[in-house]
Amino acid sequence: MDVWLEGKKVRLNPARALGKGGEADVFDLGDGRALKVFKPPEHPDYTGLPAEQAAARVRLDEHQRKLRVFPTGLPGRVVAPLALATDKQAREVLGYAMRKLDGVEPLRRFGEPSFRRAGAASGRVVEVLLELHRTLGAVHASGVVVGDFNDLNVLVAGASEAYLIDADSFQFGGFLCPVFTERFLDPLRLGSSGTQGLTPNRPASIESDGYAYAVAVMQSLLCVGPHGGVYKPRSAAARTTSAGRVLQRITVFHPEVQYPKPALPLATLPDDVLHHLHRVFVEDLRGVFPQPLLEGLRFTSCASCGVEHARAACPTCQPHATAAATPVTSVRGQVTATRLFSTRGVLVHASNEAGVLRWLYHAEGAYRREDGRVVLRGALDPSLRWALQGDVTLVGRGGEVAVLAPGRPPDRMGVDAPEGQPAFATNARHRYWAVGGGLWRDGAYGPEQVGAVLEGQTRLFVGPRFGLGFHRAGGLRGAFVFDAERLGLKDGLSLPWPTGKLVDVDCVFDGPSAWLFLVEEAGGRTLHHCVVVGHDGAVRASAVAEAGDGSWLGNAPRGRCAAGDALFCATDTGLTRVELRQGRLEAVREFPDAEPFVDAGCALLLVRQGLAVVGRQDITVLRMN
Repeated sequence: MDVWLEGKKVRLNPARALGKGGEADVFDLGDGRALKVFKPPEHPDYTGLPAEQAAARVRLDEHQRKLRVFPTGLPGRVVAPLALATDKQAREVLGYAMRKLDGVEPLRRFGEPSFRRAGAASGRVVEVLLELHRTLGAVHASGVVVGDFNDLNVLVAGASEAYLIDADSFQFGGFLCPVFTERFLDPLRLGSSGTQGLTPNRPASIESDGYAYAVAVMQSLLCVGPHGGVYKPRSAAARTTSAGRVLQRITVFHPEVQYPKPALPLATLPDDVLHHLHRVFVEDLRGVFPQPLLEGLRFTSCASCGVEHARAACPTCQPHATAAATPVTSVRGQVTATRLFSTRGVLVHASNEAGVLRWLYHAEGAYRREDGRVVLRGALDPSLRWALQGDVTLVGRGGEVAVLAPGRPPDRMGVDAPEGQPAFATNARHRYWAVGGGLWRDGAYGPEQVGAVLEGQTRLFVGPRFGLGFHRAGGLRGAFVFDAERLGLKDGLSLPWPTGKLVDVDCVFDGPSAWLFLVEEAGGRTLHHCVVVGHDGAVRASAVAEAGDGSWLGNAPRGRCAAGDALFCATDTGLTRVELRQGRLEAVREFPDAEPFVDAGCALLLVRQGLAVVGRQDITVLRMN
């Protein structure tokens, strides 16, 4: 497809794709700008989806008028249209050029427990929120409403630069904001009866933007939104759906909502901040979030338990107390738990290599392997990506990977970085990486090319027997498998692709199967997909669930471990065993006795000793009787 920008033809090259949302594809123009191109009704992402095709027609029609009169004078932290992209005759608006942001993370990442644990300090989060507060106020002062304010539409660069993107959906003049994100949707926009579910029947406003900002504050500071957790009413008649919780204001402040374990405790925030959040989400207070509440936050890390808090004393333990010594072995019902490792620092990464558990942790200003050996000195950095292979440690950031081997200087190699994530993976025998349109692995005499892949866009995973890769760029979608020992790959796989913005990906392997987990934002909702792919590339089963629906798939895509045709999933209430049965994925057994030892944010690995649970500071091995 070609578009015209400032009188010049621009060919859309999938290898230059920067990202994909539910409504548009974004490409690198190579001059410090990015090009956002709206998906037409015939886009491959909308194949077989008549409702999405109709919405695309309506959206494109409005953009013909809206983008030609887009307001000027918005604050510099708004990534606004710089030039319109059109057809050759300049009659139809197809998209627009905008400032390209480098080295950014969506605000959503700061609300993920794993990202915070990896070094995103609460003090930095406060600075980001204050910067965002100022930008939002300036947008409102210009007579514009964001409308679809959410944590994927805010990108964070540097220490605290917070940018608002997707400005084409802003609300101004007679143009209403047509989109919304359920997690940030002001329930006052739903009307008094709520008969239309979570579809708003009132337009966005400065007040609804303020509500969404309060959600971002809570999610970013506590790693849980107002309607997180699991509602477990004592009365069966009180049970309700996720939408019902929003309509009835059943939040994490409700006594019958089980607070999520991976989240930071409510008590880590001062009472005045918690009181304000309660008034917004339970009592329907609206207005500008009080800036002094954020400016007054001063976080510190407890010397005993490591929890960051903004109180005079740690809310989770006695001041200056020593860490409690947990029993080496605990038994609860049918589960025996044995503590394998504990640190006052933070566990960063773990892997299973032929049944042998290997791990990396950060303590005393350095990253260390399981034997205490220092592999890299420095503060915790959440932008680093890790892999372990024997006593070798690989660390990647952006387009570079360093191979850290004992007694040798670091070996550095360039890799592709789709959406900023370095494309590399390891198993016990080889390391694999994508660069320059090729998939490579280390061989006996140097790098060997496994096969050809889409340059700059390939995501890569590998297990003991085979690997899996895929790309989604512009109108292209493709996936492939490859044998872990032989050269060559099998491409052209047909996967049940999500249509929206991909926000998280994970993959676990065992035997002849790969369990691929995809999280997307689409139509205002967060959806979790599971696709089981065989070593021959055949899709053996697939399933989809809405985030937070209480099912095994509704949790975050971590805390899962494959065992042949079975999958163990960690939740806040224990373990769930899922089995592949005749092309379907079925939860067949619960292990509630595992509840004290697991949570939805831990990692699971099947090793020789049993099922290893990797938490924030401890590794525990479980055996189920």
